[in-house]
Amino acid sequence: MPSNVQGGKAFGLLKEQQRSKLEEINKEYLEDQKYRDEEDLPQKLEGLKNKYSEFDLNDQGEIDMMGLKRMMEKLGVPKTHLELKKMIVEVTGGGSSSTIDYRDFVKMMLGKRSAVLKLVLVFEDKANGATCKPDGPPPKRDISSLP
Repeated sequence: MPSNVQGGKAFGLLKEQQRSKLEEINKEYLEDQKYRDEEDLPQKLEGLKNKYSEFDLNDQGEIDMMGLKRMMEKLGVPKTHLELKKMIVEVTGGGSSSTIDYRDFVKMMLGKRSAVLKLVLVFEDKANGATCKPDGPPPKRDISSLP
């Protein structure tokens, strides 16, 4: 990154570098034989990339405990720190990692195993996809139909 860049421009360059890294990982998944049968894979990967970027609070390419906490609160499912730690271990497959990297996130979302985080995110997407309110103006009513 150029040294004479500061403020918003530096942030924009950082975000662009992160997006290109995530794109490279997405290309790996598109070329992987294991995921060939996945329906609408390019669209799913693009959606996962956007969702992941939204909650990468420290801009290091990883979702840490606070990013996960914010994600759960935004989805309306607040969790304790112990529950968040369990979720991270579940997604990363154990070990001493305290963050979720993009590869682990995509494996979880595309994999057959159902993690708590995956269930919450899938539920949120289904809830956002279903519109409860009809589109357009309300139907015309006459005076006799009013209470």
